[in-house]
Amino acid sequence: MNNKPKPYKNPYFAGTILGVVLFSAYALTHSGLGASGAISRIHVALTKLLWQSHVDLISTFAVMGAGNINPLDHASVFLLIGTFAGGMLSAWFNGRLKFEIFKGPRISNIQRLIFALLGGLIMGYGARFARGCTSGQALSGGAVLSLGSWAFMFSVFIGGYAAAYFVRRLWTEQS
Repeated sequence: MNNKPKPYKNPYFAGTILGVVLFSAYALTHSGLGASGAISRIHVALTKLLWQSHVDLISTFAVMGAGNINPLDHASVFLLIGTFAGGMLSAWFNGRLKFEIFKGPRISNIQRLIFALLGGLIMGYGARFARGCTSGQALSGGAVLSLGSWAFMFSVFIGGYAAAYFVRRLWTEQS
């Protein structure tokens, strides 16, 4: 049995397909791509199960789940499910589905998982606080030429390069 992973797709082809998906999302759902909206809707659905009166009192929750409104009945939830399922199927069909932890030689598995969890929590809080995630800003906002989205993405890349200077030593063999 051949366990060698298949090569990655051409990035220009993948980018073109992403553009078609983004255009289709606007045409079919009248909204762009992004994951934080679906996460918020799942949060509201779980809160609604335990504490309906709280959902009714918080205006951002009430828009998604007050009364008989089903917060999970939204295109973003299906997008999130499809993204996860599509990624898993693609990894499986291309021989890349496995559990692994990507890290440098100067950091333990536990440290890497803790840093990943902290980073995810910070990004999740930031996405909730900003009422949107980086994928929504970059893909959807950038596609409609929103100046704020472009400024945000340049800031993200500049911040990433600046932070890389301080954490690079964790990913290399040298001091």
